[in-house]
Amino acid sequence: MGFFTEDEVKNIKRKARKIIPERVGYWAEITYGRIAIRLQSSRWGSCAANGNLNFNCLLVLMPSEVLDSVVVHELCHRRHMNHSKEFYAEIDRVFPDYRRWNKWLKDNGGVYLKRVGK
Repeated sequence: MGFFTEDEVKNIKRKARKIIPERVGYWAEITYGRIAIRLQSSRWGSCAANGNLNFNCLLVLMPSEVLDSVVVHELCHRRHMNHSKEFYAEIDRVFPDYRRWNKWLKDNGGVYLKRVGK
């Protein structure tokens, strides 16, 4: 499979701008700032110290559990801005299948990232 076309990227972003905020709203137990959705070539999500959340639009092409695992991961950073034991305990409390879907992303996410031309 080759690089995503411009039209494919537009459609992916359009879908992501609808679905990702819905999933954030579903999982949010704490306040957050704005949500940014971009086509990124190496990251799936991030959480800034000010509460802004960033997500890779390619997440909407994957199983919904993968998207949810990234959303929960970033939202848990609102309580723990690190990757401590407490951070992962919070993820496990909210999304017990996190490790399974995080592994799926590590094993399969590269296929999606390779299709991003820069």
